[in-house]
Amino acid sequence: MAVETNPPVGDGDKHQHHTPVAGMDYNPDPALNPANQHTHAHHHHSARIDAAGGHDDAVYTSGTSMDPSLISTQQHQDNHHAHAHAHTHGVDKKVPLTPPEYSDNEKVEAGVVSTGRGSGSTSHGHDDSGGRFTAFYRRFRPAFHLAYFLLFTGWWVASLILHKDDKNWVVPFLLWLAISLRLLFYYVPSRFLSNAIRWVWSHTVLVVYELIPQAFRIPLGALGALAVIIVGSFASEEVADNNRANRAVSLFGLVVMIFVFWATSAHRSRINWRTVIVGMLAQYIIGLFVLRTGVGYDIFRFIADRAGDLLGFAREGVAFLTNEPTSKLVWFFFGVIPAIIFFISLVQVLYYIGFLQWFIKKFATFVFWALGVSGAEAVVAAATPFIGQGESAMLVRPFVPHMTKAELHQIMTCGFATISGSVLVGYIQLGLNAEVLVSSCIMSIPASLAISKLRYPETEETLTAGRVVIPDDDEHKAENALHAFANGAWLGIKIGGTIIASLLCIIAFVGLINGLMTWWGRYLNINDPTLTLQTILGYLLYPVAFLLGVPRVSNDIYLVARLIAQKVITNEYKAFEELTKDEAYAELSPRSRLIAMFALCGFGNIGSLGIQIGILGQLAPSRGGDVSRLAVSALISGVTATLTSATVAGLVITTQVTNFSTAPQSKG
Repeated sequence: MAVETNPPVGDGDKHQHHTPVAGMDYNPDPALNPANQHTHAHHHHSARIDAAGGHDDAVYTSGTSMDPSLISTQQHQDNHHAHAHAHTHGVDKKVPLTPPEYSDNEKVEAGVVSTGRGSGSTSHGHDDSGGRFTAFYRRFRPAFHLAYFLLFTGWWVASLILHKDDKNWVVPFLLWLAISLRLLFYYVPSRFLSNAIRWVWSHTVLVVYELIPQAFRIPLGALGALAVIIVGSFASEEVADNNRANRAVSLFGLVVMIFVFWATSAHRSRINWRTVIVGMLAQYIIGLFVLRTGVGYDIFRFIADRAGDLLGFAREGVAFLTNEPTSKLVWFFFGVIPAIIFFISLVQVLYYIGFLQWFIKKFATFVFWALGVSGAEAVVAAATPFIGQGESAMLVRPFVPHMTKAELHQIMTCGFATISGSVLVGYIQLGLNAEVLVSSCIMSIPASLAISKLRYPETEETLTAGRVVIPDDDEHKAENALHAFANGAWLGIKIGGTIIASLLCIIAFVGLINGLMTWWGRYLNINDPTLTLQTILGYLLYPVAFLLGVPRVSNDIYLVARLIAQKVITNEYKAFEELTKDEAYAELSPRSRLIAMFALCGFGNIGSLGIQIGILGQLAPSRGGDVSRLAVSALISGVTATLTSATVAGLVITTQVTNFSTAPQSKG
């Protein structure tokens, strides 16, 4: 993979992407140079290095943490040369060098790149204090793995025998299968399976693909995706207001959204339709799997229940700090913020042991392969539903200063389109349906990629094209798991404080504007409803709520539109709170309630706009102007991506609608 480095930026110069001079290729970042890369095995990583040079371990680098402005002075050689600098009269000069040769494994699999300090750092935050246990573990690794396998096999068999009539067998089996396969791939190279899949793919799908003339591939792909959606949506039975007429409205709304974004695209001729088609189809298939199949519902129910269990543990801490009745209050401060702090602490531990990087690496590689986006975009898309909009951007912070405008637009869109795992866990405390929240978060990943690439297609050369790269977390590096947990608690307090301060200021400011508008509106006899930002935007979004497929009964369309307006102007928590507690929404039909919950499940609001600009501005001060110019477009794209998940829900819900209903709680 040939890549190039930007020249030194002079005063007043902007971020540019240059075409490399023929025969003179440069590596744009030392982290991408295999000469600086090394591997080390985590407990869950395989120690095997196959004959082709591939490995299952994360890839790290050393000696690459520096001011981004100094990257242009780095000189890179191929795999047979050491990292070097050329100095003449005290000024660094770039020397044309032979580009490094990457193996096929490096081109198609994700790597985890560290920005660790010190050229000799190879521990990813681990010191020698755990060396004895690590050495003992590695020496007897097969025995440990056999014990793991026997333990989980015994648990699975026992669960089948003891609960064959009263518990679902799918989730225990999938958990046992995942653990067994992971243990198997310690000793059997995964390339055997991947090569078999690749062979079948190349001798079936690709054969048909090559037979189709190039000019017809995209239209046929779009028609095929549309056919799948039509058949999947209209072949099922009609139940209550989940009839084919309402489904047709939802489908029409989805088509309208795609058309509007195509018509307003910054570069229509450069749209990557593969990303759009596969993204929207993937969103629909996920929705179909969750809302139509018992297996899909059970899997997501299991995930949601485990997320809900985290609430109990955070509540125990609140009960200790206050008292038992206080810990049970359905308040944002006591119900959501503690869950966020606890979840972030767990995330830091998972990052320390390497599990989070491994998981994101696998997920991001699939996103990269399926949707054809850059490595940085795949990493952010994979991480956002789990660790949040700001934290996911920090995963690729070494590359933010060098991102294209389309990449910046995309990572902001991802942040606006979904909610983080920590906030999701907190929202379950409100009585919101957990399966809806979890499935909406996952569905919005491919949708955000598709919508963003419609609105702002890629027109430049991306730095991480061809590779998925995840840097190490240098800022929060820990000496051991306990240190990581403590770091996570402190980070959680900072993030929780930021959320509290942002919400307080945003809601107070919106209240100020609404107070002035209400006072002004009274002199025009605008009293029911009063003149507020939510009232105005609610009426403006009335057509949008209609296009989502909200039933045209009672006042459902306006009520859903007002909820969306509340979410955009203040935040999704305020909108969810109204949905669950406000008596005005007590008579919403089950279909309207479900569509509303999907439509609200995202960080697309004005407060998050400021958070995104602030975070990316700190990560790349030189790109602050680009971030500010793209932020509003990304906000609209993120909100729309969330709305497309609502249209998909309107397309596929049938008899399970009652399982997803959430009646308003009493105010007492």
